[in-house]
Amino acid sequence: MGIRITVVLDYGNAEKLRNIQAKMIRSSSKSVSFSHVLNEVVNEGLKKFKV
Repeated sequence: MGIRITVVLDYGNAEKLRNIQAKMIRSSSKSVSFSHVLNEVVNEGLKKFKV
């Protein structure tokens, strides 16, 4: 379980995340939450910073 944080996203970034979510839903038999997609993208981005 994570913590709840309010984040304001640019419209374009939100659309890109929704597109990723749609692809993940199509390739899975389970539901995929927007929060899950956002966490996956953030995790991948943080790897580049070696945090």
